Amino acid sequence: MSLIHCTFPGCIRTFRRKGHLTLHVNSAHKNITLTPHDDSEDPAVTPLSPNQNFPMPPVDEDDLLLAQSPESDVPKPKKIYHPHLTGLICDEDGLPLPNGTPPTKPSSNRNNAWTPFNGEAEFRIADLLFRKEEMSRGNTDELLDIWRLFQMQLVQKTQTEDQTSQAPFIDHTDMFQTIDEIQAGSAPWKCFQTVVDDDLPANAPEWQKTSYQVWYRDPDTVITNILSNPEFANDFDVAPYIHTDKAGKRRWCDFMSGNFAWRHATQIYDEDEGGAVEGAMLVPVILGADKTTVSVATGHVEYHPLYLTIGNVTNALRRGHSNVVIPIGFLAIPKSERKYDKDINFRVFKKKLYHNSIAAILKSLKPAMTLPVVRKCPDGHFRHAIYDLAAFIADYPEQVLLAGIVQGWCGRCLSPSSDLKDGADNRTCSLDGVMKEEYSGNEKILWDNFGIDNAVTPFTAHFPRADIHEMLSPDLLHQIIKGCFKDMLVDWVFEYLILKHGEAHANEIMDDIDRRIAIVPPFPGLRRFPHGRRFKQWTGDDSKALMKVFLPAVAEYLPDEMMKCLSSFLDFCYLVRRSDIDETSLNAIKTSIEAFHQYRKIFQTSRVREHFSLPRMHSIVHYPFLIIGFGAPNGLCSSITESRHISAVKKPWRRSNRFNALSQMLLTNQRVDKLIAFRSTMVAKELLPPSHVPVDPFNAENDDIGPVDSDLAIAKVELAKTRESSYPRNIHDLGAFVSCPLLEELTCQFLYDQLQLDNTNLGVEPPHIAGSISVYHSAVAMFYAPSDISGIRGMKRERIRCTPSFCGALRHDCILVTVDKHQAGFRGMSVARTLLFFSFKHRGQLFPCVLLHWFNTYGNHCDPKTGFWIVHPAYYGRSTQNPCLAVVHLDTVVRGVHLVPVYGDCPIPNELKPHHSLDIFNAFYVNKYADYHSNEIIF
Repeated sequence: MSLIHCTFPGCIRTFRRKGHLTLHVNSAHKNITLTPHDDSEDPAVTPLSPNQNFPMPPVDEDDLLLAQSPESDVPKPKKIYHPHLTGLICDEDGLPLPNGTPPTKPSSNRNNAWTPFNGEAEFRIADLLFRKEEMSRGNTDELLDIWRLFQMQLVQKTQTEDQTSQAPFIDHTDMFQTIDEIQAGSAPWKCFQTVVDDDLPANAPEWQKTSYQVWYRDPDTVITNILSNPEFANDFDVAPYIHTDKAGKRRWCDFMSGNFAWRHATQIYDEDEGGAVEGAMLVPVILGADKTTVSVATGHVEYHPLYLTIGNVTNALRRGHSNVVIPIGFLAIPKSERKYDKDINFRVFKKKLYHNSIAAILKSLKPAMTLPVVRKCPDGHFRHAIYDLAAFIADYPEQVLLAGIVQGWCGRCLSPSSDLKDGADNRTCSLDGVMKEEYSGNEKILWDNFGIDNAVTPFTAHFPRADIHEMLSPDLLHQIIKGCFKDMLVDWVFEYLILKHGEAHANEIMDDIDRRIAIVPPFPGLRRFPHGRRFKQWTGDDSKALMKVFLPAVAEYLPDEMMKCLSSFLDFCYLVRRSDIDETSLNAIKTSIEAFHQYRKIFQTSRVREHFSLPRMHSIVHYPFLIIGFGAPNGLCSSITESRHISAVKKPWRRSNRFNALSQMLLTNQRVDKLIAFRSTMVAKELLPPSHVPVDPFNAENDDIGPVDSDLAIAKVELAKTRESSYPRNIHDLGAFVSCPLLEELTCQFLYDQLQLDNTNLGVEPPHIAGSISVYHSAVAMFYAPSDISGIRGMKRERIRCTPSFCGALRHDCILVTVDKHQAGFRGMSVARTLLFFSFKHRGQLFPCVLLHWFNTYGNHCDPKTGFWIVHPAYYGRSTQNPCLAVVHLDTVVRGVHLVPVYGDCPIPNELKPHHSLDIFNAFYVNKYADYHSNEIIF
């Protein structure tokens, strides 16, 4: 049965019957006057040409490995691989093998496969106690004692010989020794110390007389362990490539899809004179460093870890905490008395110690940067690998230290610190050298005119092809989200309110904004702000959560230009966070940058800001270029190293006794890495199931959102696993129970449509619902959302609740329902509020359904001030007593959607709670910033 579409411009509602359409038009569109909107009047949001071409490295058409099928005229996505560094397979001795040669499978001899453990059970117990549960030594000993006691009692009860009365380990020491004997993933920690000058005067400061320790792992060993991990086989690229879609447009995702890998592979090939690199595998080395504090209250203990990963693995694997980002060093943090805080010599000493330490740690990689070495890869094949320093993940203070620039300057371009509006010529280490030579002996000119710190020689000077300015990666978390949004734009907004309304009235407005933020309806994954923004310790996650709800809260208090400034900036943040960026998305990113630069002038005209020469805000102009070079920025975001701090630094520190904690932390890291590597080896031998097993989305009813480690790549919505037993099983009685007398009629109409009965036959009556009804309080949507926190295959799950009591309050979540699959984005969907999840059987077929209340849209385009679609509950006529209800199949539900009230001009009362919002407000913004997947499908 075909659907009837509403013909009102911009309305996306569809109906089964003409009578329903008439009622809809009379109630929703009768008194609405259309206001034409011409986007061409807005010069700041003029889109770039969609046909703009992006430069690609030169490629011979004969080198296409994945091309269009000659048997089909339909274009297909394709990958163009590098013609020379192709990652050809070889044997363990480096001799070439024919293509198609199968890899040698690891031996699965069960007699010695579990060495040093005495079988699977012993390994799994050690893995559970030490890595997963992080059980203390005392509790481990107690558990093992209880184990022995239980087995002894079992032996006495069964009167059998005492052959099984031993625990897997004698005590925690025995378990630790067994773990230490694991060879897989072994990368022992080493230490070197700085040498103190013997000629120092007796009154030299303490920081000059101290010998600093730097702990490190051999990075070559760490890379070898990553490359040999068989669990990475499905998320691994052996060669740089150019990815194009069906339309022939370029797209960027993982690191190897960017121009950096291609350009350096070509450079390596061109510099090679003996032909040693032909067919080799490029291994881009990605580093990351960031100080982290583990204790503020007890001595302000901080560490400076250095991390390593490789560009061959996919972004999803790097973000999925799959032990592919490894700590390889803990850099020294010199301390001094306060009188040396601004001492130039002390600052220079710290910078030199920093760069010399990194250069010393990476020393073992240098030979393999010119002459390939044979390494085993995740697919089991051996290949010649050549290393290359590719990227460095760091926040702005760390970038200043890395690039040897002056605070306030850009580490990537030569834009003067006094005018950081637009990008300038790129910085390079060779250009720095020329300037240092030209102005030798006049460091002040270098410092003031070019932002170069003459005292710093970057560690990249010791390695071929490495340029620290080129390696600086985009930093979404610290520079963009926390730095620009929370620390700048949000603060500027409240400064504007004070300037316009005076401090007293501005404080009242800010209190109302806090109440608006506090009453936002609940949504899976949405952090609550019960007191608005008023808390002191802000984290990156807090800043990201505030981005999701800030615009609707301030919409009535800010002028249009300021709202468009915020909206364009948030659009930029969400666009660059996508896992797959094509030319259209890149043009949209450029458009959002231009719009942001245009609209931010409102802060100057309102006297909030005098200039925008801010390095963190300036960094956004480099993002289009960085995307083309490095792929999607979310694969190199500092959030990766920030989250790694938890497992590599903070948890090991908490497990230590706080005395000489670093040595204990290093040992903990080493043991955890060995257990993970041993498990991967057992998985490859098919002695253990894969580590990333599918997550059962119905196990935890209170777990509203999370990753799904599954190969499934199609969206689906399923009812909860357990039905609610307190509801009537008859459809008629159920309608009365839930105060919906139309439930039976709507369900019969739904079944009528599902069975595709011909309603032109007057003798045919709608079918009768005779089966038992099962009611559920939630459903789970599973969909492909690699830009959000998801499994290594990009799958995410989200619980949609429809329950009379959740945390003591009624909760009926809103959903997106497909109404026209031929329309793109939000125009092909409609918003509805769930009233009841239920299912029934008819003639042996199960029908999972949802009773919902439709919402209609205001106008035919997004609200120009906020960029949101605005919707309102739909009713028949003018009375709110006749809501537009329907029963639809669960297959038409896309996922949940977050609605934020259009608050209006009236202050929010203190007694209002989040669960009241969907019932008392008349209009709502469709929140495209609820998460990154929502942004992609609604934008």
